[in-house]
Amino acid sequence: MKRCLLALSLALCAAAAAAAPATYELDPNHTQVLAQWSHFGFSNPVANFGEVDGTLVYDPEDVAASSVQVVLPLSGLQAFVPRFNDHLRSDDFFDAANHPVVTFRSTRVEAKGEDRLAVTGDLTIKGITREVVLDVRLNKTGQGSDGRAKLGFDASTAVKRSDFDLGKFAPNVSDQVDLRITTEAIVPRASEQP
Repeated sequence: MKRCLLALSLALCAAAAAAAPATYELDPNHTQVLAQWSHFGFSNPVANFGEVDGTLVYDPEDVAASSVQVVLPLSGLQAFVPRFNDHLRSDDFFDAANHPVVTFRSTRVEAKGEDRLAVTGDLTIKGITREVVLDVRLNKTGQGSDGRAKLGFDASTAVKRSDFDLGKFAPNVSDQVDLRITTEAIVPRASEQP
């Protein structure tokens, strides 16, 4: 009987720990932040913001207590053509020499139904900050192959280039840019935590 009670206590403790808020690090190997726009109506090119660095706090019991912070170094911006990469990083667009990163910091997280969230936050590009709302779908929570807690989600939003002083060639090159994000995040090992 004591063994059964001990096993039940351990199981309840494990369940409570699994439901507690956790801090995750974004996995840059399994994260893509894709931007897509219309080029004179002829094509819809994409660029990927690689080298993502970020953390998120997720509390399934109190979603409003969740948060996310992301840094996108423009050194990782990849439009798949070297000359175009350089053009996007130039002062015609991102001016990466003077503004080397794009950042996002959430200000509010709201539940929007089963596995759906609205994440409102401040997007900063070229020193200009605008509020954006990400439509988020939680794909899965569980354990990674090494036993650490892991989650994955997809998100999307649309922004106007001109809001961030990136509006060159608009409206022929669309002012609206659609952003699609897919990511996995994992709780860091104890030795990696501050």
